[in-house]
Parts: sequence; C-alpha cells; structure tokens
Amino acid sequence: MNGKGSNAEFLKEYQKRFEKKLCENEITVVKYWKERLDKLVAMKPDGIGSLQLEMKKLSQMMNTRIETLKKG
Repeated sequence: MNGKGSNAEFLKEYQKRFEKKLCENEITVVKYWKERLDKLVAMKPDGIGSLQLEMKKLSQMMNTRIETLKKG
C-alpha cells in the first residue's frame, strides 16, 4: 500500500512541476512575440505599404516557428 501511495505522490509532484514549467515556457513565448509586436507598433512607417511589409515579416516568422515546432 505504501508503494502505491508514494508513487501517486511522486506522480502528482512531477505533474505539478511539469505544468509549472509548461506555464513558464508559454509566458516566455508570449513575451517574445509581444516584444516583436510592440516594436511594430512603435515604428513610424513611411506609409501603409512598409507597415504591411513588417507585418508580413512577423507573420512569416511566426509561421516558421510553428512549422519548426510541428517537426520537433
């Protein structure tokens, strides 16, 4: 009985640590993309065309990252 109880405690603690690490990673990722968007918002484009170009670059970066994550 003790073996099962300690296994359950171990699994509970491991899951807790895993979820905490997952949350920390998500915060890091969201902060990164927020910084990129903040740079985009702060820029003074010459016109709508240059703003669209920067938005497309950001979108392509995000797409590339998604594809990389899917492969790994």
